[in-house]
Amino acid sequence: MFVQQFFVNGLAHSSYLLGGANTCTIVDPRRDVDIYLEAAKAMEMKITHILLTHLHADFVSGFMDLAEKTGAEIYAPKAGKCEFEHIDLSEGSIFRIEDLAVNVLETPGHTPEHITYVVTDLSRSEDPAAIFCGDVLFVGDVGRPDLFPDIARKLASELYDSLHKIIELPDYCEVYPAHGAGSLCGRAIGAKRTSTVGYERRNNYALQLKDREMFIKSLITDMPAAPDHFSRSSAINRKGPELVRKLPAPMPLEPQAFWQAAQRSDTLVLDVRSYDAFGGQHVPGSYSIMLSAVLSTFAGWILPPDKDILLVASAKEQVQEALAALRRVGLDRAKGQLSGGMFAWAKAGLPIEHVCLISAGELNEICAAGGDTLILDVRSADEFSAGHIKRAVNIPAPDLRTRHAELDKNKPIAVICTTGIRAGMACSILKMNGFKKIYNVTGGMTGFNTAGYTTECSPCMAAPHLPAKG
Repeated sequence: MFVQQFFVNGLAHSSYLLGGANTCTIVDPRRDVDIYLEAAKAMEMKITHILLTHLHADFVSGFMDLAEKTGAEIYAPKAGKCEFEHIDLSEGSIFRIEDLAVNVLETPGHTPEHITYVVTDLSRSEDPAAIFCGDVLFVGDVGRPDLFPDIARKLASELYDSLHKIIELPDYCEVYPAHGAGSLCGRAIGAKRTSTVGYERRNNYALQLKDREMFIKSLITDMPAAPDHFSRSSAINRKGPELVRKLPAPMPLEPQAFWQAAQRSDTLVLDVRSYDAFGGQHVPGSYSIMLSAVLSTFAGWILPPDKDILLVASAKEQVQEALAALRRVGLDRAKGQLSGGMFAWAKAGLPIEHVCLISAGELNEICAAGGDTLILDVRSADEFSAGHIKRAVNIPAPDLRTRHAELDKNKPIAVICTTGIRAGMACSILKMNGFKKIYNVTGGMTGFNTAGYTTECSPCMAAPHLPAKG
């Protein structure tokens, strides 16, 4: 038995190649599937199976593309009522991949249709060797059951039963989950990307909650916010995502044509350059989501899915990276890109807008002056509670789409996050809603803390720590 893991940063998604001697299967594939074709070719294996543990909510899967390119059969949970051609699986289903026997357990809880694959390498033993458990069990955590609010309690109770079914497997049975640290499919997933049943049984906090009601309460309260695309990706996966080869490629547009296209009500502009480049000059009314590991998550969270997307990037390579990131969360309508970037835009004499950038030191001076500048912290509530600037107001960046109305447009606003990336996104949302006096704090709380300026945290009951300087 051979296992190779593929990890997507930002989404923190793990997919797997499970191989025998000559053939292999891909478990929970991502949408850009060439990586699996290359890996199988390098191992001189043929991809014959594609296994889905559930209809993922946090990304659009690549099983349709992979099946077309390889001829492999798709295996999916029967309870998912999938609309594409596939082989239904339910409790007790068994199939073979050479000497590998794959047994199916129904493990609902994270989603209603979730299944787990238990793999036995018959060339060595009749004992289970590994499980591919999707999002029911993570390293140090379990799948959140609150993505379906109307049935959250029911799913949490089913998750309790599913987990106790899994922990009856041998201690040495390897655990291969579909997500790692950073994923919003759990509360606080561990950084280690694989585990064993025995280790999780002994150390996973959720598996220490023996009382069902206590377990349910823990799993349906105080969960992190779920991005918008979580509510639509499952349906896309159930139907069968559009083949990537059929999706439009973003057409290079000269500045004037780009500007005309950007005026349409069914179109938005997404700037994926660094937040400081966006601050220097950007197309009026554009979103700023810096090309980084988190582009997929925040694009899926804040961009309207029913609009065409025009891209602004610093290089052609950035366009391709952004395209892959957008498609991972079902944003398939990237129709154009700015030819020549903002350099060409400026030469064309077209309008530009700015976001003023300030340093940690400048923000500290603003705080000391005690004027009317609002300090807006756009990190999550948990991050804010762990430590923040005195008198800062907390509104997570994605929430500004609606909560900007809580802020005074006439007051200057200094926006801060961890490093400046989310602040850049927040500033772009504020600007498109009519705010003029906004500042992005470069380096964010990382820079502010490194410089030794004062912060306060909830455990200290609003008493600030002693500053190292300033």
